[in-house]
Amino acid sequence: MKNVILLLLSVCGMLACTHTPKWELVWEDNFDGAEPDTTIWSRIPRGRPDWPNTQSFDNRCYEMRDGCLILKGIVNDNMDVDTAKYLTGGLWTKDKHAFHRGRIEVRARLHGARGAWPAIWTLPYEIDKYVWPMGGEVDIMERLNYDSIVYQTVHSHYTYTLGIENNPKHGGTASINPEDFNVYGVDFWPDSLVFHVNGKRHFVYPRIETEQEGQFPFDIPQYLLIDMQLGGTWVGPVDSTDLPVEMEVDWVRHYQWK
Repeated sequence: MKNVILLLLSVCGMLACTHTPKWELVWEDNFDGAEPDTTIWSRIPRGRPDWPNTQSFDNRCYEMRDGCLILKGIVNDNMDVDTAKYLTGGLWTKDKHAFHRGRIEVRARLHGARGAWPAIWTLPYEIDKYVWPMGGEVDIMERLNYDSIVYQTVHSHYTYTLGIENNPKHGGTASINPEDFNVYGVDFWPDSLVFHVNGKRHFVYPRIETEQEGQFPFDIPQYLLIDMQLGGTWVGPVDSTDLPVEMEVDWVRHYQWK
């Protein structure tokens, strides 16, 4: 009997040693329904900064088509109802669904227009506790106009208020084929953020030893934003003849390292 127990323990030990850590899917949204899941997503309201100042609840800015979420930028044809010259659609998981550590990936196709500024990004889930920029901002993807590159960037008190953008470098770019769907992702680790496009790593932002405040505030729960944006200081003016413009979102996935 003793030999049998020892054999079982030996086999269990060998099986444990053969386990290979990997990313395991813990949550996903494939946008297969007639509407986005309202237990997860809300439409982003209008705001004063550049990025949300065209956000709208107008139904024309949203569509579910062929298993994709479609976020649009359109010309506003009735400024008596809404004074914004352009209207755009965006969704966020604020107050509904948090992501903490692990990998976030979004598969999307970005249609081009002059002044188009689609983005996929995260902010602290406890936004009232971590007032921007103290809790940081993680830009998984930003694309301008008709560019064939995307920007992947972090912002924080350290990079924004103190202006320390190169110790370590706080952003990078990656090439895309703008005609295709691409997968944009970031891995949240306690000591780093690892950015990638189509599974290829392009940029890492590490936690470093520093006496300066707020260098790596990112190891906290996040909420996700996906939005079409139009115009602003960075992207430049909008050409209305290029509109409407669309951002097609195929799926969102969250993985944990197991």
